[in-house]
Amino acid sequence: MYEKITPPETGEKITFAEGKPIVPDHPIIPFIRGDGTGVDLWPASQKVFDAAIQAAYGGKRKISWCKVYAGDEACDRYGTYQYLPEDTLKAIGEYGVAIKGPLTTPIGGGIRSLNVALRQIFDLYACVRPCRYYAGTPSPHKTPEKMNVIIYRENTEDIYLGIEWREGTEIVKKLIEYLNTDLIPATPEHGKKQIRLDSGIGIKPISKTGTQRLVKRAIENALRLPKEKQMVTLVHKGNIMKYTEGAFRDWGYELATTEFRDQCVTERESWILSNKEENPDISLEDNARKLEPGYDALTTDKKQEACAEVKAVLEAIWETHGNGKWKEKVMVNDRIADSIFQQLQTRPGEYSILATMNLNGDYLSDAAAAIVGGLGMGPGANIGDTCAIFEATHGTAPKHAGLDRVNPGSLILSGVMMLEYMGWQEAADLIKMGIEKAISNREVTYDLARLMEPPVKPPLKCSEFADAIIKYFG
Repeated sequence: MYEKITPPETGEKITFAEGKPIVPDHPIIPFIRGDGTGVDLWPASQKVFDAAIQAAYGGKRKISWCKVYAGDEACDRYGTYQYLPEDTLKAIGEYGVAIKGPLTTPIGGGIRSLNVALRQIFDLYACVRPCRYYAGTPSPHKTPEKMNVIIYRENTEDIYLGIEWREGTEIVKKLIEYLNTDLIPATPEHGKKQIRLDSGIGIKPISKTGTQRLVKRAIENALRLPKEKQMVTLVHKGNIMKYTEGAFRDWGYELATTEFRDQCVTERESWILSNKEENPDISLEDNARKLEPGYDALTTDKKQEACAEVKAVLEAIWETHGNGKWKEKVMVNDRIADSIFQQLQTRPGEYSILATMNLNGDYLSDAAAAIVGGLGMGPGANIGDTCAIFEATHGTAPKHAGLDRVNPGSLILSGVMMLEYMGWQEAADLIKMGIEKAISNREVTYDLARLMEPPVKPPLKCSEFADAIIKYFG
């Protein structure tokens, strides 16, 4: 069945129903060691996973690990340029859930990014990046403990789809000519805009399907959180890119107010409802005036639109969401992308789940990780309806490979996400507790040790940090 992979003799496959995993007590899970420091990170991480599962379940549950290959290790085993062999794709597809260390992006032609390729091959449309603070972790932020967000980044669309053409090629010349002479003039709102002839061209598709399946997962996650964290923020630049990023916002609201109508309230709806709660006799116009601060300066048509919005909301949800009932719902709001970057720095405690398109989510997840200790402590997951891959979010750092010194936190915390996804919460909680206690007691690798006051000397090795975590399982 496989050319150079030997599946374990014991264990069962994880299956899926309606996008959710059905996990046996002894699942087979493929792992990719990873390039560079993966040689150090994976052994340390696997040791932690196995110890936590044993401590939590006493042998009732156990993972049967299946080694598969990607990146440089795959080329060594399968041949030159075989960065992502068919064996590996077949195994991940068969067993459903996998975990991987960092992979090198190949230089030259072919696959642009192994990580992006895996996401697209298995339609792993939701990149999930939680960013929370573990006590004692050095941070450049004054109050990093306020940061506790989960970023849901759409994985398959936006400019990361990778459809672009290089400047000067015949195809891009034809495309620019067609845009400049046919499409742009036929769209009055574009006026006399023209694309420079020496441009490269990329396209930015954002679909309703892609948007709503991502936002659905974000809302479902919010429903599992404590009440004070039940909030989903749609991040976009829709004030400029109205038909892509603006549509992302609109389609997100549409999903929240249809499929999740009983469980959700939008921010604007909450303002309308609270205005009526404060003054039961408030007129539609006065409610609209509170909703729109510049109401009196609006045109007659705009005033009528605002009043119609108030009327529609009250008729639709006053009975179900009014009189304070909306406070028990998931709050769905939106923020402009550049604004949310600033607010994550100044008011991180005001946000919980951010739903974003691909590029915005890429920036935001790294910026949020910086506040809580950097990418070394940043886990990640790529989730679809029939497959999920959990991964370290940092690079391969080849100069540190084999030295047993790098921080395995990102890969270990990605394993925590995997255990939570599988429903093995007890094992996941043990690891989180062990990490927090190790860091609080200044038992850390060099990257955190050098930033602590006073610096930790000597720091722990990668393998020693794993042992430090395990000893707190009790």
